[in-house]
Amino acid sequence: MKFIVVIPARYKSKRLPGKPLAKIGGLPMIVRTYNQCKKVVKKDQIIVATDSVKIKKVCDEYKINSLITSSKCLTGTDRVAEVAKKINCSFYINVQGDEPFFNPYDLKKLINIAKKKPNEIINGYAEIKDKKLFFSSSIPKVVFDKNGYLLYMSRGPIPSNKKFEFKKAWRQICAYSFPKKTLMDFSKIKNKTPMESFEDIEILRFLELGFKVKMIKMSNKSLAVDNNEDLEKAKIYLKFKKL
Repeated sequence: MKFIVVIPARYKSKRLPGKPLAKIGGLPMIVRTYNQCKKVVKKDQIIVATDSVKIKKVCDEYKINSLITSSKCLTGTDRVAEVAKKINCSFYINVQGDEPFFNPYDLKKLINIAKKKPNEIINGYAEIKDKKLFFSSSIPKVVFDKNGYLLYMSRGPIPSNKKFEFKKAWRQICAYSFPKKTLMDFSKIKNKTPMESFEDIEILRFLELGFKVKMIKMSNKSLAVDNNEDLEKAKIYLKFKKL
């Protein structure tokens, strides 16, 4: 069953401009993300989708397959959809470019499940064990039903209670599997849907369009870089192998 891993990499990040090229231990973040994926998938099955000539130049330097996509893409998923229009596959694995320490075992698990369920949208989650993460707006929190399908995702602290306490919660891991047809339906929307725009979480567009999203458990060995504070954490993580 044919698939590719697409790593979206936008240069003009709102919270951290030039983020994919930010260096962690001397290597650009996008290269570190690619290296993690390469531990599981052949390099010919990995492609960086970017709107930046600067990022493409770095990819060329490290012999990473890349494709220039439109600067008008609303989200990383729209960027993956643009790749899907040019490269025909059964499904597309999306690993965000800001996951420099993404766990290869999680990627392998995602691919194996996607092979069994190629027509499902699949997204990862992990349990939150740090109260700070629960209240951080940089971390999308997820709630799902008894069958593991996403009910809602928010940058706010959910699930919550009357005392506004942290008891038990889960966070999104930014790795997905998308069927081609679903990606095409997603990309037909020329403006972000209401909750997608309000929360700034692209997966919500699928829910608002009536699609189901299957959530699968992944490890906590993931550190998404969303802002300068996260970047400093990533540098510490690399140096001391712990947060």
